[in-house]
Amino acid sequence: MLATRFTQACRWGGIAALGVGYAVLSHLAAASATPGLLEALVAVLPLLGLAFVLAWRSPQRTTMLALCGVACFGFYLARQWLITHYNWVFLLQHAGMYALLCGTFGRTLVQGQTPMISQFARIVHGELSPALVSYTRSVTWAWALYFGSVAGLSLLLFWLAPVYVWSTFANLLGMPLLGLMFAGEYLVRCHTLPVEDRAGPLESIRAYRQASAENRARRP
Repeated sequence: MLATRFTQACRWGGIAALGVGYAVLSHLAAASATPGLLEALVAVLPLLGLAFVLAWRSPQRTTMLALCGVACFGFYLARQWLITHYNWVFLLQHAGMYALLCGTFGRTLVQGQTPMISQFARIVHGELSPALVSYTRSVTWAWALYFGSVAGLSLLLFWLAPVYVWSTFANLLGMPLLGLMFAGEYLVRCHTLPVEDRAGPLESIRAYRQASAENRARRP
């Protein structure tokens, strides 16, 4: 048991270190006064890496990997444009990811759908009490609004502020703001819900991972 916890702690520590390291590297690249090929690669490689991972997991693996290869060749042909406009790639990653999360959470709030946080809560608690149903719906709204606000502010800062200011918000403040959102939601949960309806951060993460695994298993 102790060895398992140590392994999990090392794994999460490694993931956190990689996240912080890439955030700092992205900030340095985005705010660079002399952009070059290295800065463009910092912007593009995560997108390509994600594309190759998704292609490898796809039922049409060969076709999708071939398309990724074509995309790499296209990036090579457009390398001069990328060097000049690589900050647009950073913007696409940041604002696009938060907009996608906003849409993902928001679409579960329409009539006939189960709110995203309610889905996670059912994995942890099973049948939900009326208080937990109401709370998880409200929290789903809160997360959708949070993701949408971050995406909108990212676009606004990219348009109006110096790139250094936008990069500080997008790359350096992203993880702390997300941590504050988690912490604030947990404090509200503790204040609002009875003990039997609460779930800790680790249970929430496990619920998210289980829901993701079930969604992948349902795909044809």
